[in-house]
Amino acid sequence: MTLLEQFHIWLKAIWPGFEWAAYLVPALVGIIIIIAFILIMVIVFIYIERRLLARFQIRLGPNRFGPEGIFQPIATALKVLLKEDVVPDRADKVIHFIAPLIVFIPIMLIFAVIPIHEGAIFTDLNVGIVYVVAISSISTVGIFMAAWASNNKYALIAAMRTIGQMISYEFPIVLSILGVVLLAGSLSLNQIVAAQDIPFFLMQPLGFAIFFIGALAEMNRCPFDLLEADSEIVAGYHTEYSGMKFAMFYLGEYGHTVVHSAIIATIFLSGWRGPVLPPIIWLLIKMIIVFFVIVWIRSTIPRLRVDQLMSFAWKGLLPMAIINLFLVAVEKLWLPAGMPWLMIVINFIFAGILILLWSRLFTLGGGKVEV
Repeated sequence: MTLLEQFHIWLKAIWPGFEWAAYLVPALVGIIIIIAFILIMVIVFIYIERRLLARFQIRLGPNRFGPEGIFQPIATALKVLLKEDVVPDRADKVIHFIAPLIVFIPIMLIFAVIPIHEGAIFTDLNVGIVYVVAISSISTVGIFMAAWASNNKYALIAAMRTIGQMISYEFPIVLSILGVVLLAGSLSLNQIVAAQDIPFFLMQPLGFAIFFIGALAEMNRCPFDLLEADSEIVAGYHTEYSGMKFAMFYLGEYGHTVVHSAIIATIFLSGWRGPVLPPIIWLLIKMIIVFFVIVWIRSTIPRLRVDQLMSFAWKGLLPMAIINLFLVAVEKLWLPAGMPWLMIVINFIFAGILILLWSRLFTLGGGKVEV
């Protein structure tokens, strides 16, 4: 039974004549909890990223506002909120206003199905992972709406890049998730976590790598952040946004990082499972570890060209994701059920050989542009 269901039953017991309130209040409480959690985690992630980037670049980073600069993200948020909201004269003002909301709302919807404890979840869908994949694609619509409504050619180019990038990397992501579903035998996120006596990133290292790289592209994180390639297309799709609306896009970008960190921790790192510490603490630790790797990649790997980005998805990740899915299916059918460590050894060896061979079969293009 989920937390909201328990809360609903309790309210029905103390408010026998107010059935409608027993349904409405838990929903409102759930929304408030999700929003508060996202805002707190975004502030924490912004601070962690700034401090980590400073260490990687051998500089101090934020260190003035609060002890070790911990209040700097709050100061940044206040600064952005106090700026003037400027809307272009020829913009579609209604869509220009709605677009930032379309980008942010899917983050809240995804967190509704992320398990934080056994049974402690806002709603347990038996097709939870399908729901996550479907909802995470909605933000692309908001990005395109923002670019179209701005009446700005640079913003529109960035939006078209978004659509191409999301479609390209969605295929390998879904195929890598199918490998997890085969191992868990369920589409429910609760059941996927329960099936991970051994974390799936050990049993499916290639699938984990494909999903992680695809998630970087979905989040528009380096080296796939061509949507905001300032040297080519100014600030990208949100060039014509300022003030509170720009803050919503900024919040949406980091919100997607938070939610993808939670998804990766849930389906590959055993989610909330762990010894001694409370389950929610284990989930947060794993989310922060995932985010650390994301920042590490940002500070290490340069941005890809747009032709390299598309080639990497279609020539590299997609074929390897298909091969990985077939391998997991064969192992599920033929390997003995009580020998997971044999699967781990086979999959690590196979992943290393496949990546090595595939890297020799094709290149992303060097001095010339390849489309």
